[in-house]
Amino acid sequence: MRSDFNDHLIDAKLHINTTGRNDRFSDAFLYPYEATSYTVLDRLTESCLIKKTDILLDYGSGKGRVPIYLSYKTGCRSIGVEIMSEFYEDALRNLSGCCKVFDTSVVSFIQYSAQKYAVPDNVNRVFFFNPFSIEIFKNVIANILDTYYRSPRHIMFFFYYPQDEYIVYLSSIDEIAFYDEIDCTDLFHEKDSRNRIMIFELSIV
Repeated sequence: MRSDFNDHLIDAKLHINTTGRNDRFSDAFLYPYEATSYTVLDRLTESCLIKKTDILLDYGSGKGRVPIYLSYKTGCRSIGVEIMSEFYEDALRNLSGCCKVFDTSVVSFIQYSAQKYAVPDNVNRVFFFNPFSIEIFKNVIANILDTYYRSPRHIMFFFYYPQDEYIVYLSSIDEIAFYDEIDCTDLFHEKDSRNRIMIFELSIV
């Protein structure tokens, strides 16, 4: 689906290992590990929607590519939430490796259930690459809404290669509105309309 060669090069530059696909722990609720292409993440950073002052939460962070790379590129603080211990340990090793390249104190990883994770009241950017089922997703969105009601602020959601079920559900929530999308179809050999980042937002009213 994407350029593995480019991914390996950037992994090497950052002294990390996040490539490959792993479905050993997947089931009807938790989906296989597959890292977001660096070319897609570059396109997201080029949008300037993530800044140094932002705090990003990545659900199903796996081996840590998204939090590490987005913090490296933008300077934002990032949090990766991952339930699988093997991936969590990989993420910690990767974080230790890339400390030679940038200040990794802005990145943290937590091994925890996405449904039970208490979203910090200062998180204002959230990234998803289809980490889990719609049942879990609904609970996660409810948790985010809870923190929004406690501490109203502008929150942006980034959905790469979005599931139709996710988008239909988001469209049913009055507080959440579609903001924009970032086309990524030109980054890959095969044309797939789902190769895009759909952006939704919670705004202070």
